[in-house]
Amino acid sequence: MDLFKDFEEFKMDVLKEVGNIGAGNAATALSRLLDKPIDMAVPKVQMLPFEAIAERVGGAEKIVLAVFFRVEGDTPGNLFFILSPEAAKKLLHRLAGIEVESGDSFSEMEWSAISEIGNILAGSYISSLADFTSLSMTPTVPALAMDMAGAILSYGLLQFGEMGDSAMLIDTTFIEGKHEVEGQFFLIPDPESFAKIFAALGVPMSHD
Repeated sequence: MDLFKDFEEFKMDVLKEVGNIGAGNAATALSRLLDKPIDMAVPKVQMLPFEAIAERVGGAEKIVLAVFFRVEGDTPGNLFFILSPEAAKKLLHRLAGIEVESGDSFSEMEWSAISEIGNILAGSYISSLADFTSLSMTPTVPALAMDMAGAILSYGLLQFGEMGDSAMLIDTTFIEGKHEVEGQFFLIPDPESFAKIFAALGVPMSHD
């Protein structure tokens, strides 16, 4: 039992390191894009079942903003960057310096800026995982949606077919001065992709 626990902790240590490097790369890229210092808190990384994703963002009926991508290459999968509309407005205003419109709607410029920030995050996390594993991984052009969390995840299933039953959650906190904005980043590899990722690291997946 101790060996299994050590094995699971080792896998999580690897994923946390990927999250840390990805967050550092994202902070650097965002700082360049916005021409101001942006930090990102050390991310909390955990594994959770696919069906728990909606609950983690406030429930299946919670309205959220999502940037989502398909990952292509050796380990295909899906990526979702999810944040509340309030957090998205705060991110744009506090960090990007954009004068946001009041209310729940988003202008084309706001939409575009959120897409670009999501793109930077996705590229940073995926490239750090690709570097760790020496596997080919490339995120597609991002798609954006604002809807109930359950509907967005269902749409992802319709668009991309079967999703794996496990997700890697990276709690993402942007810091600019005394302002913080939180979002959540989910990597949902296809059913066989996690096994390939860990095999590339020399860590065989355990079988219950």
